[in-house]
Amino acid sequence: MASLTDAQLWSRAQRDDTAAFGELYRRHARSVQSYCLWRTVAQQVAEEATSTVFLEVWRRRGRLELRTETAAPLLLGVASNVLRNFWRSQRRHARALERIGRSEPRLAAWDEDEVIARVDAMAEVREAGTAIRALPSKEREVLALLVWGELSYAETAIALDVPIGTVRSRVSRARSRLGEAFADLSSRPTLAEDLLQ
Repeated sequence: MASLTDAQLWSRAQRDDTAAFGELYRRHARSVQSYCLWRTVAQQVAEEATSTVFLEVWRRRGRLELRTETAAPLLLGVASNVLRNFWRSQRRHARALERIGRSEPRLAAWDEDEVIARVDAMAEVREAGTAIRALPSKEREVLALLVWGELSYAETAIALDVPIGTVRSRVSRARSRLGEAFADLSSRPTLAEDLLQ
């Protein structure tokens, strides 16, 4: 199976071939988990999200379309949706606790802005952390897919189900907002290169 392309494996997986799906998992689980970890900065949450991504993809394999030779855009697009649902659920849970007057600490109440604030500790975005935190969530999502998900502009457009022009405009706006932050990105020089393509 190692000699088959992702597209060939996906075609087999759609016909209930668990071995082919297992090979897709072997090829892409690490990058999906890395993306989820970057977005959540919580190992357990990233692991659970990764599991959910592959379960969702397997469950919906008959309806999902692989539009590139690699499965990465499809998987990271599902990961983005899984994480959106996670944050939405956490906010609903926190609001419910507030409504019933519970004073217990919110151990798992993740808010995307809090997550991005914690990312500052990561070496890859140390110099640009403040500027990245200030970006709108859609621009941060595009940066995450391009840089940490290692997708191309076209693959990012597929992952988000938006036109490639939307990806380019979000990158352009992010680049404008970040301004001089890129000049000091010595720990991750490819970040600036990726964004300035």
